[in-house]
Amino acid sequence: MASLKRSVDSDPLAANISNKIYVRSTKSGKVQKIVREVYLRQDIPCSSKLCQRCLVCAPKDASGKPTPFVLSDSPAGTKVFPQGHYLVPDTNAFLTAMDLFEQDSAFYDVIVLQIVLEELRNRSLPLYNRLVSLTKSEDKRFYVFFNEFRLETHVPRLEGETVNDRNDRAVRKAVAWYGEHLARIKEKDAPAIVMLSNDRDNLKKAKQEGINACSLADYVRQLKDGEKLLDMIPETQDQDQIKEKRPGDNLYPEYFTMSKMMTGVKNNLLHQGIFNVSPYNYLEGSIRVPAFPKALLVLGRENINRAVDGDLVVVEVLPKDQWKEPSIQVIEEDAITKNENPDAEESDDFVSEKERKALQEEVKRTHSKTTEGHAQPTAKVVGVIKRNWRQYVGHIDQSSVSQSAQQGRKQDSVFVIPMDKKIPKIRLRTRQVSELLGKRILVTIDAWDRSSRHPSGHFVRSLGELETKAAETEALLLEYDVQYRPFPKTVLDCLPKEGHDWKVPQSMEDPGWKDRQDLRDLLICSIDPIGCQDIDDALHSRPLPNGNFEVGVHIADVSHFVKPGNAMDAEASIRGTTVYLVDKRIDMLPMLLGTDLCSLKPYVERYAFSVVWEMTPDADVVGSRFTKSVIKSREAFSYEQAQLRVDDSSQQDDLTKSIRTLLALSKKLKQKRLDAGALSLSSPEVKVQMESETSDPIDVKTKVHLDTMSLVEEFMLLANTSVARRIYEAFPQTAILRRHGAPPKTNFDELANQLKVKRGLDLSVESSRALADSLDRCVDEKEPFFNTLVRIMATRCMMSAEYFCSGTQAYPEFRHYGLASEIYTHFTSPIRRYADLMAHRQLAAAIEYEAIHPSTRSRGKLEAVCKNINVRHRNAQLAGRASIAYYVGQALRGKATEEDGFVMKIFSNGFVVLVPRFGIESLIRLRDLAEVEPQAEFDAENYVLQTSGSREVKVELFQKVRVRVTDQKDETTGKRGVKMELVRTC
Repeated sequence: MASLKRSVDSDPLAANISNKIYVRSTKSGKVQKIVREVYLRQDIPCSSKLCQRCLVCAPKDASGKPTPFVLSDSPAGTKVFPQGHYLVPDTNAFLTAMDLFEQDSAFYDVIVLQIVLEELRNRSLPLYNRLVSLTKSEDKRFYVFFNEFRLETHVPRLEGETVNDRNDRAVRKAVAWYGEHLARIKEKDAPAIVMLSNDRDNLKKAKQEGINACSLADYVRQLKDGEKLLDMIPETQDQDQIKEKRPGDNLYPEYFTMSKMMTGVKNNLLHQGIFNVSPYNYLEGSIRVPAFPKALLVLGRENINRAVDGDLVVVEVLPKDQWKEPSIQVIEEDAITKNENPDAEESDDFVSEKERKALQEEVKRTHSKTTEGHAQPTAKVVGVIKRNWRQYVGHIDQSSVSQSAQQGRKQDSVFVIPMDKKIPKIRLRTRQVSELLGKRILVTIDAWDRSSRHPSGHFVRSLGELETKAAETEALLLEYDVQYRPFPKTVLDCLPKEGHDWKVPQSMEDPGWKDRQDLRDLLICSIDPIGCQDIDDALHSRPLPNGNFEVGVHIADVSHFVKPGNAMDAEASIRGTTVYLVDKRIDMLPMLLGTDLCSLKPYVERYAFSVVWEMTPDADVVGSRFTKSVIKSREAFSYEQAQLRVDDSSQQDDLTKSIRTLLALSKKLKQKRLDAGALSLSSPEVKVQMESETSDPIDVKTKVHLDTMSLVEEFMLLANTSVARRIYEAFPQTAILRRHGAPPKTNFDELANQLKVKRGLDLSVESSRALADSLDRCVDEKEPFFNTLVRIMATRCMMSAEYFCSGTQAYPEFRHYGLASEIYTHFTSPIRRYADLMAHRQLAAAIEYEAIHPSTRSRGKLEAVCKNINVRHRNAQLAGRASIAYYVGQALRGKATEEDGFVMKIFSNGFVVLVPRFGIESLIRLRDLAEVEPQAEFDAENYVLQTSGSREVKVELFQKVRVRVTDQKDETTGKRGVKMELVRTC
């Protein structure tokens, strides 16, 4: 057999060819060796504007112009490098201090080596994405140098050399080449090339080779205002200075090795899942795993073993005699750990006396006879597969600050209390204690050692004073990872050059009219909330000669303006959704599109994607078609305006008649859904009224449900279902769909028991139809809100709906449980949801309007898109709710009002009350009932809390109560919110 290996003698360019060897395992378990040739070049430029030599030989674009060089011809200097310098960080520098490189005050003219970028991608995708964003910034001047393909900087791996050592050597080689290259061009005062690393071995070798190299801390000290930037560098353990720790110094158990965990999970001896912390007890967590019908409980600091909410962990189930019940007590970290010394925490008892007392009652209850048989499988964390650490918003705990720290500039340890109560206190070392007190700050977790009770982290930046609108809004956006930066120039360049003057072409010969249907003569209107500017959808109906009706849903044709693969599409896919806050909207697409060119505003022609049905008077669909179209909306109604128009019998114009037809058909469509088992769930909904000039909140109103809201909802649901069937038919492996899994029956165990014990009601969960029927029977003639309360509680037992790629699930798993629909997608809101935009592209290809783009056909890419938009959609919902909670607190500032509330949850030391008037719930603790905390007896079997002593009161689940509602600043989180005081039970 002839060898395909290239001979050096036969190829004069063979010296410029290198081999890259990969080893990978196949699905069958075999090991496969892959050899790839790497062609080494000498025309990859250094990208310094000082270098004319590279400018001559640099690759040119189609017009013959070289790509503009990035690195400045007059880079900034420092105390050590006054002539100016370029930075070359290694992977370690980016992994440990990405926050530093994003600062506006420093870190310009940075050379990002290809080997570093690739290694960072393998180690941390979020950090890789942040670095890629920096390379696209014109201001920061980050240049990606492909050192692996440049002849002079390519480094083959030596025999016996580790991958890490080879990569470090490649970094040093590139730094040395840059220095020599620029020295030849500018012999005098050439910019220094400085390698940045926190790897001591790499720094040592660099200095031995005569290369300029600094640790991050040493480099930052050279900068102006470097003292402040030092706080952003994670603490590095200098092994020469740290005394050897005795085994007894470790507070937490050691994690299992990765191989031991994977073997245990494979053999079902260990279990893997997402760790969730209880919102009411920081010493209790839970993990859902397939092997158990109910979530595994994790109780106590030692069993939690440094897991943080959202981490992917591996747990070991404890022996049955150690199983316990879920906590019935509210245990808050701030109350238990207040006044801890952040400098002395390692020497303190691992489990504090307060924690022991707090958990003592739980142990007694678990072993009592009355609760025998209620214990749940309990586990301990033995390792973490993937950390869910992110940047956290919080404030410095005043009680952790020493007197000297408030006056001087020396580095001190303090505790930061995150806004999210599920996150533990973070130990922070900073020189800016006095400046940061009373501020909202952004921090990140760096490590959580076995010897430390709390995780340690570093300061990123200050957001501003606590309770200021700007700081609290930015804190909210950061906490829920909302992408709120302005749209970059590359995105804005994708917009139509005509701007707001763009119009649908008058000539139907224009390419924009290709295969579009002219529907401008139809009586089309939109119905939306008051003040809606991004109008995604509009509707029409008209009678047909055969007695049926033609009904159309017309959706903004966003895909005409946002093309697959361009910068605007990439930005929209990252943002995933528009986020609606009380006082602002964070758009997925630039405003020009969202509120103008795509928005189906009245009286102007707009491109649309239309779904048109023929329906019988009984709302049975007998035919449907999909078409790109041009429409001209006759009117943009608010829900209230449309309702008034429908109810006014004097209005007999054609447009009003069409709305009445739509309303009549929508009621029949809704009944068909309910008959099929669709759920009518509920959640507290309020609207914050703002003062027009100052945008300050002045009142809170409960949202009133109108028939016109159901009208729009029903036809949007029908359109989404129709499109889902069509795109699945065309693309059975890659259709973007939305599913809602049936919740495990155990999710409803607690609610079913509560209804049985307190009201004698049965909750059936065999199917969505059975659940819907039993929810309808949960009524209290004396209290109409009881049914709504039960539906709110039932909603919280549900699974979250999710986007998915059709090829990843079997057809029965497509089902949307809440809507009782076999198949479903999102199509009707492409201005504000990226999933809908993807569905538009797939539908356009399905009706052969345009060819399918590779990105809309690749299952791998679609799965990644679905994963991202699921997270973004959830975060947008949470951000919206948090915004309402914040502004409700602001609207009540300085006010006190008495309102009706309902008891939703009872603990042994408090109870949770929902106030429908404000759509909020709050915990009322025993200590809030009187100046001297009353004694209490909790009957967990019957959900009754009876107090005695300083105040006697009997509180029961589902009970109506009267509460005094005021505003209060939560000292734990620093957020202003609602405080409730029990006035009386009803």
